Amino acid sequence: MEHLFSPYKIKGLELKNRIVMSPMCQYSVENKDGIATDWHYLHYVNRAIGGAGFIMIEMTDVEPDGRISDFDLGLWSDEQIPALARIVEACHRYGAKVGIQIAHAGRKAEDAAVPVAPSAIPFDENSKTPRALSTDEVKEMVEKFRKAVQRAVKAGFDTIEIHGAHGYLIHQFHSPLTNKRNDEYGKDLTKFGREIIEAAKAEIPEDMPLMMRISAKEYVEGGYGINQSIEFTKEYQKAGVDIFDISSGGEGPIAAWGKPGTHAAYQVPLAREIKKALNVPVIAVGRLDAPALANAVIGNEEADLVAVGRGMLRNPHWALEAAATLKKETTVPTQYADGFRR
Repeated sequence: MEHLFSPYKIKGLELKNRIVMSPMCQYSVENKDGIATDWHYLHYVNRAIGGAGFIMIEMTDVEPDGRISDFDLGLWSDEQIPALARIVEACHRYGAKVGIQIAHAGRKAEDAAVPVAPSAIPFDENSKTPRALSTDEVKEMVEKFRKAVQRAVKAGFDTIEIHGAHGYLIHQFHSPLTNKRNDEYGKDLTKFGREIIEAAKAEIPEDMPLMMRISAKEYVEGGYGINQSIEFTKEYQKAGVDIFDISSGGEGPIAAWGKPGTHAAYQVPLAREIKKALNVPVIAVGRLDAPALANAVIGNEEADLVAVGRGMLRNPHWALEAAATLKKETTVPTQYADGFRR
C-alpha cells in the first residue's frame, strides 16, 4: 500500500515522497520589483531541508498589475530569473523538487490602479471595478503567460503550475458568475485557460508534467459545483494538464449558507471525485496538517500527493516530524539526526 513517504513519479518528475509544500504568498518582495529576496530563499530552502519532497513556489505573476499586491513575486522580466534559480538550485541540493505557480490576479489585483478582468464586475463592494479586457488584450495575456513559463523553465523549475483557482483571472474566465462576455472568450468559458495551457505546453520540456490548480466548487449562490468543475477540468486535461491541484472557493463574497467547511480534509472529497472522473493524478489540499490524516489520504487512494500549507508555516520540518510520527523511513540531515533518533 502506498503511503505519505512512498516515492512518486509522473513523466520526468521524480519525488522522494508525497508531501507538497503548498504555494502560499509571502508578500515579501522589498522593492516592488517582483524579485525574490533572502526571505524567499530561506523560507523555501528550509522546507527542503525539512524533508518536503516537492515545493511549490507561491503565486508568481505575469505582469506588474497581475499581482494581488505590489509585494508579490513576478516573472514578467528576465531580471527576476536569477533569484528564483538560486532557490531552485538550493532546494535540489537538499533533495526537493520545485515547481512554480504562474498566475494573474485579475479583478483581485488590489494595488493595480485599474484591475482587469473578463467583465467589469468588482470582487465585492469594497473592491475596485475592473476594466474588461478587449479580445486582443486577452490574446496578449495568453502570451504573457507563455513568456512567464519560458522564464520559469530557464530558472530550472521541475514543473509549472497554472493557477486557475481562488477567483483569480483564469477562474474568472471559466466561471459564469464573472464572465459575461459576448466574444469567443465568453461563448467558450474554458478557451482562455485552454490557450494558456497550450502555450505552456509549447514551452516546457516534453517530459515535464504540467499542473493546474482549480477551485472545484464555488461558495456563492449560483456558483458552480463539482459536476461543472469536472466538465471544465476535462477540457483542461485535453489541452495538456497532467495533474490537478484541487482547492475551492475564492470567487467572491461568501454567503453564510455557502461558507466552506473548516473541518479537516474538507476539500478531499472534491479531489477524489475529479481523480475518479478523469482518471488523472490529483493533489489534495486543505487542513491536512495531521500526519495520520495526510497519510490516510494517500493510503486510501483519494489523492496522489498531499499539499500542506499552514502546518509548514508553523514548522519547516513538518515532513521530518511526520515521518517520525508515522514511523516511516526518510532522509534526515546529518546535522539534525540526534533530534530524530528513535
